[in-house]
Amino acid sequence: MGKFDRVLIASDFDNTLVYTAGALAAGLTDVPPMPARSREALDYFTRNGGLFSVSTGRALPAFARYAPDLPLTAPCIIANGAGLYDFRTEQYVYTAFLSESVRMHVAALLERFPALPFEIYHADRRIHAMHPNRFIENHEHLTRAKTVTVDSFDAVDLPLVKLLFEDERAALDEVYDFIRTQSWSKEYELIFSGDNLLELTAKGATKGGMLLRLAQMLGVARQDIYCLGDHNNDISMIELSAIRFVPANAIDEVRALPGARLVSHCADGAIADVIEELDKLY
Repeated sequence: MGKFDRVLIASDFDNTLVYTAGALAAGLTDVPPMPARSREALDYFTRNGGLFSVSTGRALPAFARYAPDLPLTAPCIIANGAGLYDFRTEQYVYTAFLSESVRMHVAALLERFPALPFEIYHADRRIHAMHPNRFIENHEHLTRAKTVTVDSFDAVDLPLVKLLFEDERAALDEVYDFIRTQSWSKEYELIFSGDNLLELTAKGATKGGMLLRLAQMLGVARQDIYCLGDHNNDISMIELSAIRFVPANAIDEVRALPGARLVSHCADGAIADVIEELDKLY
């Protein structure tokens, strides 16, 4: 028995575990490793029975190359809650993919925005793209997950994990507003995961919703769930956290959450601060 048995930490990946923004600003071709103190703290947490999961907006092909280097002891939440994937067995544990009705809804989107740039994520790690622009090219550079351009959404086979719209923020705000005015918008979750990234997943496919499912599967009580994240798509899980941990580099909306507990900048080992706090509690 370890002191952290049935204690679950779910952490965002980009700009929470690793400082992706800093790597991009420095012109690096890949995300940096976790700070040494984060690695040491996670090793201590998992060695003492803790359950560690990453909860990321990245879909499977964009995160799979990093998972083997992380001390994961639980399935991961991927694609903003569209799936639970266990990298130890290389299998989906649970999925909440887009339904077939996404075809007619994308048709409506493309009628309104004929040049709409977006990525299309498949369950089998393929990524298609329509109308690729510099934001899609930059995202491909960041994730190092190859996209294949298609000319028609009808050519794309199902099932799909999520759609990722990528453009200037003003353009994405128009897309967001259009979708929200449609009667079919109730079938989807729509959230910004970055200034130039707007994510569409099936209704209920959120980090928070999938976190509750994961905790139930693992037999973890609500009071033993702890989360850390920096952006809008992390709010649904942070709100479930027994302590609402927020890295110093989080956006204002996350830092302003009621009860938010600020910890170090992610580049300085935010997750290590979390584990140091838990070490005092258990």
